[in-house]
Amino acid sequence: MEVFVLVFNKRSLFLIFLVFVSFFLTQKVTHVSAVNYTKPHRQVSSLRAERIQKHLNKINKPSVFTIQSPDGDIIDCVPKRKQPALDHPLLKHHKIQKAPTRMPQIMEKERSVDVEEAANVLESAWQMWHVNGTRCPKGTVPIRRNTMNDVLRAKSLFDFGKKRRSIDPDRRTEKPDALGTSGHEHAIAYTETSSEIYGAKATINVWDPKIEEVNEFSLSQIWILSGSFVGPDLNSIEAGWQVSPELYGDNRPRLFTYWTSDSYQATGCYNLLCSGFIQTNNKIAIGAAISPLSTFKGNQFDITILIWKDPKMGNWWMGLGDNTLVGYWPAELFTHLAGHATTVEWGGEVVNTRSSGRHTTTQMGSGHFPDEGFGKASYFRNLEIVDSDNSLVPVHDVKILAENTECYDIKSSYSNEWGTYFYYGGPGFNPGCA
Repeated sequence: MEVFVLVFNKRSLFLIFLVFVSFFLTQKVTHVSAVNYTKPHRQVSSLRAERIQKHLNKINKPSVFTIQSPDGDIIDCVPKRKQPALDHPLLKHHKIQKAPTRMPQIMEKERSVDVEEAANVLESAWQMWHVNGTRCPKGTVPIRRNTMNDVLRAKSLFDFGKKRRSIDPDRRTEKPDALGTSGHEHAIAYTETSSEIYGAKATINVWDPKIEEVNEFSLSQIWILSGSFVGPDLNSIEAGWQVSPELYGDNRPRLFTYWTSDSYQATGCYNLLCSGFIQTNNKIAIGAAISPLSTFKGNQFDITILIWKDPKMGNWWMGLGDNTLVGYWPAELFTHLAGHATTVEWGGEVVNTRSSGRHTTTQMGSGHFPDEGFGKASYFRNLEIVDSDNSLVPVHDVKILAENTECYDIKSSYSNEWGTYFYYGGPGFNPGCA
């Protein structure tokens, strides 16, 4: 009897140990898994609900056709001349430009990727809402419909659709992208020249980084910048892909745009969530999910983004791939960028809220460090800028910058196939990043 009791106690202790280990591992996984973005929100007052609905009625324009995306998005096909952009007071008399007067000229023939990598690098990442071949009719533009829950996930109605930046006066810096900004961390390459800059281009592979908190995000983008990094007059045009649970309610990577003319304080927004960016394409929905995605040690899927200033009209156009025009930011929106850019940046950005009292586990890029290389780390390749002659010029000299290389890092290089390129990203919280 005594022997039986002794064995039973050992087995019990072992079972308790297993339960403890299981609980501990579950807690670790929770830190790097997507949170429940669809949980119900607290009760909303009728006055607030009325204000939100009024705003939604303003940005969700009447459509002539509606498409239900497999991922749950609703895409409205809105007449081109009824899109939200034209509500902007500066665009009251703006006539939509159908196409740029000139495309940037290629000075040096773009090379294809290395033969060994060609099978894995496929420039076919696209959008989920037209996976069955559905498109919006000509004369309309596809706009992702916004809902009450989309707004309620934001801090406030004013903050909805904005990349908020609370700059600490004691940490202001002349370094790119206001890197003294609280909570935002970067791994970027940038170029600053004495010559005027009129655009930039790069090819970026697309991943689905894990986000720890609903109000954190991870993005990979191009910045076109002009103005001061320490004042309220910074102008920025941005485009790339992002994962933002707060903005979209899920953890899917999505094509996005952004603009500001006052250092992210009041002007500008993501996508078409405010008036400003004018869309001209009826096949690309800004803010829609991208598919397929790159996989670790598997196929790599990338998108090519080009932003440039029309030399005659002065508008800043955005293109995807080699010849797909998406739309443009009218020159009227800007002060400094009404002329030209002074800095271009390429790279990743995350928000680190430290809500758990430590660095976030939100990943940048693939979630792996740049040293791991192709098929494992995220990349930007074939970096180019547009010069004053409207020519695409390969970038041969870039500076790199990361606030905390133990959390997110960047390594740049050059090859005949990829031109100037870099790997970047990281897992966030790890033994070296607290």
